[in-house]
Amino acid sequence: MRNSANYTSAAIPAKNGGGVSYDGRSVTINGQHRILFSGSIHYPRSTPQMWPSLISKAKEGGLDVIQTYVFWNLHEPRQGQFDFSGRADIVRFIKEIHAQGLYVTLRIGPFIESEWTYGGLPFWLHDVPGIVFRSDNQPFKDHMQKFAAKIVSMMKSENLYASQGGPIILSQIENEYQTIESDFGDKGPSYVRWAAAMAVRLQTGVPWLMCKQDDAPDPVINTCNGYRCGQTFKGPNSPNKPSVWTENWTSLSAQDIAFHVALFIAKNGSYVNYYMYHGGTNFGRTAAAFVTTSYYDEAPIDEYGLIRQPKWGHLKELHATIKSCSQTLLTAVQQTFSLGQHQKAYVFQGKSKECTAFLVNRNRTHAARVKFQNTSYILPRWSVSILPDCKSLRVQRNTRSMILSQKLNSTDKWKEYKETIPEFDNTSIRADTLLDHLNMTKDTSDYLWYTFR
Repeated sequence: MRNSANYTSAAIPAKNGGGVSYDGRSVTINGQHRILFSGSIHYPRSTPQMWPSLISKAKEGGLDVIQTYVFWNLHEPRQGQFDFSGRADIVRFIKEIHAQGLYVTLRIGPFIESEWTYGGLPFWLHDVPGIVFRSDNQPFKDHMQKFAAKIVSMMKSENLYASQGGPIILSQIENEYQTIESDFGDKGPSYVRWAAAMAVRLQTGVPWLMCKQDDAPDPVINTCNGYRCGQTFKGPNSPNKPSVWTENWTSLSAQDIAFHVALFIAKNGSYVNYYMYHGGTNFGRTAAAFVTTSYYDEAPIDEYGLIRQPKWGHLKELHATIKSCSQTLLTAVQQTFSLGQHQKAYVFQGKSKECTAFLVNRNRTHAARVKFQNTSYILPRWSVSILPDCKSLRVQRNTRSMILSQKLNSTDKWKEYKETIPEFDNTSIRADTLLDHLNMTKDTSDYLWYTFR
């Protein structure tokens, strides 16, 4: 049994705007505990013209937050030369989110993976003498800190952090590092400690996250990535940190996604981000190896910005149901009761008799009849039934619909990417050994053409 009233908070000082902090129950904004639903939309994977519509559809779908990575090699393709224009205009993107009344989680990385070329690291790092990526290595740390500080400074200059009255409520440093941490020996854990301390020293006024990092140092929050964090997440590494799900991978069915979201919330989860909510397009050569141009196109909003049913609608209803009883979930005492071999009730009972229940049936093949508070309920197979008042069962129904939105039958709607095939007589490089591909092309091409004999 857990009582959120006993949690100790980790306050983040506010400057000119709303304060963001957290405790063992949830993130708090302006002193209010919140259950937050978030969706990943990556600014360079769509066009600026699409951003307002994508954000609007996310908001209509019941989201509170837009989550995005920061793409280092997009912004600094050559050392010291920066690009924040067009699809790289991150400030414009965040301001559009703010204009529509949503919050932002900014995942600075700067290694992001994200099926993006080189995981977001700029190619020129390859030529830095003595560098070892993502390790307690001084050359790498110097460049990583310089870029992270630049992004934070840019956000501050535009008053985009919540502590300044802006929309950014959370930031992330590094990305799923625990999966490779042991490969670096003693340099791995010391790098994690350094990255966390470096991020906190940037003084953003909002909490920092590390995803899939069980040993995230205080005050950084460790979070879960995956399909089934309601089942697999070990939980926060401190009783003073909330349960946060930074990547809920949306390639499952609408029913499976909703099941795991409801289960995560029933287990005191308070932040769920859908990765992706809109996947978009890997333009040009930005996709990682073996990744298609179309990115994560099973998301609730498809590559072209169209709503995908029934996924979008099913999740919208789930969000509305949970929000209708969020106060009870955030303030009441949670208890669990067995209802059968595969059935369990998660019950939130408040001091003023307010009550919310999640009735879980883990049986994948059969429905189950259970008795809860002297009332009989039939639970569908593999389901979570939500009773916002511990009495009325909220049933979700969805229909699939399709309408013609836009015809892509004009040549000006498409862009072809071409690689130039050189002619041997027009080349000048000659060598008596095989040449290293990356050292030769410097990432200006995916191909190294050569003739040998």
